[in-house]
Amino acid sequence: MAATDKALAGLRQMIASGELGPGAKFPPEPELCDHLGVSRSSLREAARSLAALGVIESRHGSGTYVSALDPAEIISRFSLSVELIPLEGVLQLLEVRRVLEAHATAAAAARQDPELEEKLGDILDKLEATTDAGEIQALDAEFHGSICAAGGNPTVTALTGVIRGRGGHYRIFEPGADFEAIKQTSDRGHRAILAAIAHRDPAAAATAASAHIAQTELWLRALRPQPQVALEDD
Repeated sequence: MAATDKALAGLRQMIASGELGPGAKFPPEPELCDHLGVSRSSLREAARSLAALGVIESRHGSGTYVSALDPAEIISRFSLSVELIPLEGVLQLLEVRRVLEAHATAAAAARQDPELEEKLGDILDKLEATTDAGEIQALDAEFHGSICAAGGNPTVTALTGVIRGRGGHYRIFEPGADFEAIKQTSDRGHRAILAAIAHRDPAAAATAASAHIAQTELWLRALRPQPQVALEDD
């Protein structure tokens, strides 16, 4: 086992076992190196890997700590890897999203929040009125994200958001022969979801959400669009 791998395995074991629980401060570096049997450079490299995953955090002038290990926060870091997945993998992830969003949409319907109904209605009014691909994508993400948040499970919200983020790179709402048909079908699917939520019907809400995402899968399989990813400037 490489030295860095050994250090990483040791830190993971200490955190997973509860020896270093959420919010705990790391022991002094020399003590930790002796405990794990690794060098300082290997320990630091392992710590950087865990920091990138949101597992640990450095506090200036204070030291290194285990994070709160909030599952939603850790899952949100998956986007760094998920955004590299090609279309075939995205289609598999959409099946996961379909299951999770059906559950979240049912939960949102059961919670009976009148403010959610009004918010979603406003989003759909804007969504139905635009033909701009960028606006459609942004409003679609806001619609589904709001429902997941209303479902009450931040981890589900984070995971579906990560999947939706990569799926959004494969745009199906681009000008073309199929645009109007796709847009109208998508709009009807959104309205079916909203109607089920408005009627406080969790079963209908789950069915509508599942059907809507399944339709997106079918479009992606048929159109197989190329990913559109905006690269950030340094």
